[in-house]
Amino acid sequence: MPHDLLDGKRILVVDDEHDVFETIEELLPMCRLVEANNFEQAKDLLEGEPFDMALLDIMGVRGYDLLKIASAKGIPSVMMTAYALSVKDTVNSFRGGAASYVPKEELAHIAKFLNDILATHKDGKTKGERWLDRLGDFYDGKFGSDWQSSDKKFWMKFRDWV
Repeated sequence: MPHDLLDGKRILVVDDEHDVFETIEELLPMCRLVEANNFEQAKDLLEGEPFDMALLDIMGVRGYDLLKIASAKGIPSVMMTAYALSVKDTVNSFRGGAASYVPKEELAHIAKFLNDILATHKDGKTKGERWLDRLGDFYDGKFGSDWQSSDKKFWMKFRDWV
């Protein structure tokens, strides 16, 4: 997938583990990345500087609180997690305003996820469809093929989520 949609995008990366930032830096050389490794630093950056997107860890940096701030400022946010990987946290992230939810195991594909957010309307697919196309099989393997059954109403609406 072409990465031209990401060229020059200013992205805040919030994680309490510096190696995650280094990995994302290698995966997104076309972007201008800003690192924050705690809640206060990230909050100050979100409130004081412009960003095209934010990548927010859930654990260790109060990711859901940061998601509220980013959403209020209209900054599309991607929730990233290793430890909070669950269907419940996935739903909570989307309900909280996240543009996407990415298990850190899938971080190698971060450019695709970010391009999906930027290109949502270009091919007629919704964000929900794109996310399910990218991660549906991963979730099937992780949680079983009936992982959507815990909140059927949400997942039915999610497919049409724009």
